[in-house]
Amino acid sequence: MPAIHLVRHGQASFGSENYDVLSPTGKLQAGIVGRELVRRGVRTPIFGCGTLSRQRETAAIIASECGVDQPEFIVDSRWNEFDAHGLVDRWLDSPGVSTSMSSPEFQVHLDKAFTAWIEGTDGTWREFSSGAFDALVDFVARIPQGSDGVVATSAGVTAAVAGRFVSADAAGIVGLNRVAVNTAVTTVLSGSSGLNLLTFNDHAHVIGHEGMLTTR
Repeated sequence: MPAIHLVRHGQASFGSENYDVLSPTGKLQAGIVGRELVRRGVRTPIFGCGTLSRQRETAAIIASECGVDQPEFIVDSRWNEFDAHGLVDRWLDSPGVSTSMSSPEFQVHLDKAFTAWIEGTDGTWREFSSGAFDALVDFVARIPQGSDGVVATSAGVTAAVAGRFVSADAAGIVGLNRVAVNTAVTTVLSGSSGLNLLTFNDHAHVIGHEGMLTTR
């Protein structure tokens, strides 16, 4: 049965003018997780990612570590992260305020804004979370026999997918999102019984590497 490894992107550039690029740490993390997937015996991987730069950069580094220098990515915008800064700004009714926050301060407001979004009635959270799961289903359908899948995505997506498997409520999904580690691996198995969650936020590969355990 194929294993689908959903990899959160490497550390991006929080607090800079362009968040959507990997930091030097993020590039190192992507290399570490790529080598870890090779060590685990990932089989002739099929690669996927969203359209965000940090996701594509992460996917390219992982592919290189897997010995694939010119990979063909299955790109799907449903793997993209939600606009966390925009969500916080709207929650506080203060455009742009989140850009000057420290990471811990931002997380406090994000948890509240994220909870309100999930519990809201405008249907946008349902659209986002359903889109993430549908992206997984469509990706699995494109994996040939004897191969595994590797997707570079983001914390909100993996929280939405994992939350669906365990029937998490708003608090549970927010909690999953809060603890997401950069380049952590969430693995889904596809078999005769359908899709099943095997692991969430597996980040043992960065433990012991100084400075590599990050969450932003």
